[in-house]
Amino acid sequence: MIRRRQSKTVRVDRLLIGGQAPVVIQSMNNTDTRNVEATLSQIRQLADAGCALTRVAIPDLEAAEALAKIRRESPLPIVADIHFDYRLALAAIESGADKIRINPGNIGGADRIRQVAESAREHGIPIRVGVNSGSISRAVLDRYQGVNARSMVASVIEAVTMLEAVQFTDLVISVKASDPLLTIESYRLLADKTDYPFHVGVTEAGTRYEGVIRSSVGIGTLLAEGIGDTIRVSLTADPVEEVRAARTILRSLNLMSGGPQVISCPTCGRTEVDLQSIAEEVENRLQAYDRPIKVAVMGCAVNGPGEARHADVGIAGGKGEFLIFSRGDILCKVPQSEAVEALMTEIDKIILQKDNRRSNDE
Repeated sequence: MIRRRQSKTVRVDRLLIGGQAPVVIQSMNNTDTRNVEATLSQIRQLADAGCALTRVAIPDLEAAEALAKIRRESPLPIVADIHFDYRLALAAIESGADKIRINPGNIGGADRIRQVAESAREHGIPIRVGVNSGSISRAVLDRYQGVNARSMVASVIEAVTMLEAVQFTDLVISVKASDPLLTIESYRLLADKTDYPFHVGVTEAGTRYEGVIRSSVGIGTLLAEGIGDTIRVSLTADPVEEVRAARTILRSLNLMSGGPQVISCPTCGRTEVDLQSIAEEVENRLQAYDRPIKVAVMGCAVNGPGEARHADVGIAGGKGEFLIFSRGDILCKVPQSEAVEALMTEIDKIILQKDNRRSNDE
């Protein structure tokens, strides 16, 4: 069992972040916020994928005003992402943002911070103080000899202190870098200095392939140590892929239940079927399922049922055919062309049986 770091609880609309609340998955839209319909369409896709909170860019006043229309129809709470101009933060708050993300270091002096904090307090919304390795002030860099965990943490503490000075403490904080090791070290150091909830991620992590790996190293390590209350897997990819990766990270650490889990073998010289395409098809089709079920896709009919005995259901390939098995017991044999459909049929049966048992128990 992972022992979670104790933190304050912050409310974002109906969501709770920190305290005893489950780790929240969030993403960020890559649509033009001024395009209301495109942004709403992507938000709905994110919600369907399992996202609980999304962030939208507010580059100008038109985007801030569009946020009002988006918020009215959005199935998810929305974070307004603000840089450089404090007036955009004020406009986004007036448009109904559920939370704003600012970097006090690039938004202006104490008076501007005070105005943003007072507006957020008036509207009952929290602020995320987001510091990353590219936004540290020159004074802090000089004091700590460049970008490192000490300068990262000093920067975020400096920002938090500015908000606390105007009695605003409804905060989530983040201190992210593109280097997973620097990210890990910074959050570890910060965890000993504050009890605000943390948003955790590896910023600018990369493409779907490398970005998922780098994010898994950084986010997974911190979560395993109990550090992290909300996460984003930052990818140069469809934001839905961020959500899928985040769910997998949480399930891998038993920090999230529900939804299917696919296990598949890496293949070897005994494999006589196109297991990669079959595994990908099964995984894609299971995206529409929200019930917990463990599904195995194995390449060897001899070892498959044994190695995947813990799976609720699975298939194991042989030359031109597949075995369908459940908990290690072979159920039937089907031609390769029918394997995926037969597996999906068995999955539906098992989910129905689980639902019926649950209903009877209640």
